[in-house]
Amino acid sequence: MSSVIKLHEWLPIIRKEYLQDFISQGGSAVKFVIPTNGTVTRQLDTEFQQIAGEEGFSYALVDATYAPIHKIEHLFFAVARQIDWDDLALEYVRRLLGGKYELPTSKLDFNLGKIAELNGRDVREMNPLVHQLLTQHLYRNYEMTQEFRIAMLRLCQHQLDPESVSTELCDAIKSWLKGEKIPISALKPALIFQKIGRHNARHMLFSLAQWLRQTGANGLIIMLDIARYLQEKRPAELDGTYFYSTGAVQDCYEVLRQFIDGTDESKYLMMLVIAPSQFLDPDNLKRGLNAYDALKFRIWDEVYDQLHANPLSSLVRVAAN
Repeated sequence: MSSVIKLHEWLPIIRKEYLQDFISQGGSAVKFVIPTNGTVTRQLDTEFQQIAGEEGFSYALVDATYAPIHKIEHLFFAVARQIDWDDLALEYVRRLLGGKYELPTSKLDFNLGKIAELNGRDVREMNPLVHQLLTQHLYRNYEMTQEFRIAMLRLCQHQLDPESVSTELCDAIKSWLKGEKIPISALKPALIFQKIGRHNARHMLFSLAQWLRQTGANGLIIMLDIARYLQEKRPAELDGTYFYSTGAVQDCYEVLRQFIDGTDESKYLMMLVIAPSQFLDPDNLKRGLNAYDALKFRIWDEVYDQLHANPLSSLVRVAAN
């Protein structure tokens, strides 16, 4: 692949064809982007943060320097740490009840008692009505995995009635989502009985994209910077960052391959994988794309124009403006 596209030419096409159309209507896509230099990588991050805000998407950057992407649960944790879970729960409840009841304008006054008062009802009458709506529209929303639905239900219940679901339990749930070390027994009152691991992390991520849609966003954009996986030498000094073996590189490429094959399962999700030029080096048989045929066969164009890049291709090389 020799053709390169300018950043200012590529971004409007991705914005129009994917974010404004395909992704926001329930699609999912994985794109591999090869910047010509580090400046372009920083530009991509800046530009997509801005575009996400303008188009109503949530945005998360996950850098393999600080998060082991080949362990898919850590990819989810890295995204989860960039999410304001309380604000999402509040927004969901507002959207759920807004068309049916008068709601407090102040966040401090937003509770079941105040909602009952504004609507001329007793709180004991209001409670089962709201519970029924949460059960019908959230707990029975099978687009999201069960553990995720239960966690979001508890956070929403806490927003309405902090006495029914304690702050301590909500903090435990958010720690669980972020991969922080807590005993699983702390989650039993929420009816959550397993940790987030390799077996369920991918579907937790898909559930998050769906949840963002339910709370008013158009979806989720994740930028994965995998440059550290192409680094062959371990850092001279321990600095708290990660260095990866060739086995971990293979595992990373397998995780990415699974995301590509899982686009039919997911909705409202765009994943941008940023890799350095070494990723395309045909002689880099240990860490480059040629090290893992299962990924290469899914993103490599056997036939391409040497003068003009295809902006909609799964793999593009991008230069500065």
